[in-house]
Amino acid sequence: MSTPQGARARARIEVTAAIKDEARRQLASEGAARLSLRAVARELGMVSSALYRYFPSRDDLLTALIIDAYDALGEAAEAADARAGDVAPARRWVAVCEAVRGWALAHPHEYALIYGTPVPGYSAPETTIPAASRVGLLLMDIVRDAYRQRGVARTPVPAELEPEARRMADDLAVDLPPEVVTAGVAAWAQLFGLVGFEVFGQFNRVVEDREAFFRHAAAQLAHGVGLVFP
Repeated sequence: MSTPQGARARARIEVTAAIKDEARRQLASEGAARLSLRAVARELGMVSSALYRYFPSRDDLLTALIIDAYDALGEAAEAADARAGDVAPARRWVAVCEAVRGWALAHPHEYALIYGTPVPGYSAPETTIPAASRVGLLLMDIVRDAYRQRGVARTPVPAELEPEARRMADDLAVDLPPEVVTAGVAAWAQLFGLVGFEVFGQFNRVVEDREAFFRHAAAQLAHGVGLVFP
């Protein structure tokens, strides 16, 4: 028999999910900047004071949606890597990049929330960092595996970048050479630039076969971090 506490916990989970679902609908129709707790409460038939017990402010709700979006994107990337199995790191890299693109195209409003225009008046707290790091850390893990197994092609960084390259390596991947970490950070940024161009329409009337173009571009990013295709 379920306890009253268990029933209340399940009810809270269900209401929290309903609030998030309605908020995502508002993101799609109104945009993140116009997200309103009062509007969410009204659509759910709740009084505002009841909703505040779940999310004390709009920023708390935005943070929850942002973490959910980053986690969903990370899960899609990690699942693609797991499906790739025991293949060359370069092929794992491309599989992960394609999963990032696929998730973004299927969830454009959630992608816009995390990689689009910043929401006026909102500053993401540090609690978003673990979820936001999942894709980047996965890509770095693929590079790390390649470095340990077969090595990677290493391109020296210019002298003026060496201090920053060492700092990034110390912060992000102390077990990898600074030039490899620098290339990985650049490729991570370029990946989301490619995806953002497609999601936000910048490729319109420029790139027609976007799937083939993206696969080629992802392979070029793999080459850029020193991964070699068999």
